[in-house]
Amino acid sequence: MGQKINPTGFRTGVMTGWKSRWYASKKDFSDLLVEDHKLRKFIKTKYRYAGIPKVEIERTRDEVKVVLHTARPGIIIGRKGQEVERLQAELQDLIGRRINIKIEEISRPELQAQLVAEDIAEQLQKRASFRRTMKRAMEQTMEAGADGIKIQLAGRLGGAEMARREKQISGSIPLSTLRAKIDYGFTEAKTAQGHIGIQVWVNQGMYAVEDETDGADAEAGQAPKMPKKAYKR
Repeated sequence: MGQKINPTGFRTGVMTGWKSRWYASKKDFSDLLVEDHKLRKFIKTKYRYAGIPKVEIERTRDEVKVVLHTARPGIIIGRKGQEVERLQAELQDLIGRRINIKIEEISRPELQAQLVAEDIAEQLQKRASFRRTMKRAMEQTMEAGADGIKIQLAGRLGGAEMARREKQISGSIPLSTLRAKIDYGFTEAKTAQGHIGIQVWVNQGMYAVEDETDGADAEAGQAPKMPKKAYKR
């Protein structure tokens, strides 16, 4: 059939949480949604090379908490935290609300699908061979400890006249298994011949399910059997 669901949306609310966590009335919802989009777009544009795959936003009555997951926290923090303060002021001017920024470092960027896709896009824009770039990205991700990776490129690959798709898979990618921790990333490489779409799926293993030990716990917690009656002769 060929219909595919976004792995992030498929697992949101079941195995993973939302990237925006707040509640609003019907009349305010659309305005706050646009604010979230502005914040994410501004951060991704300003810190294009900071390796930010995910921006989480939490809202309270008083402030907006922005959590930046980044592979290069030094670029955002700056010397003595000056860059953070500048970013905070810029975001406050952008949406007119008080902003609280929190930075979380990503220990293994090779396992983040969005960062892998952005790295491939950067290489393609430098006129690197797309097959060599795909192979190198897959090797780095598998060496970092991933269970599987799939990369798909679409567009005028290698400057060809006709647009086409190229796909490479390594390891296992169980897209329909909800327990599988599949990370998904998409970006576009702006080449001289046109845009090339880059999709990356990374299998980071399985989500830890707490219910696995229920059987053993239930068995251990059973009431002891009644002792057999001793009949006197």
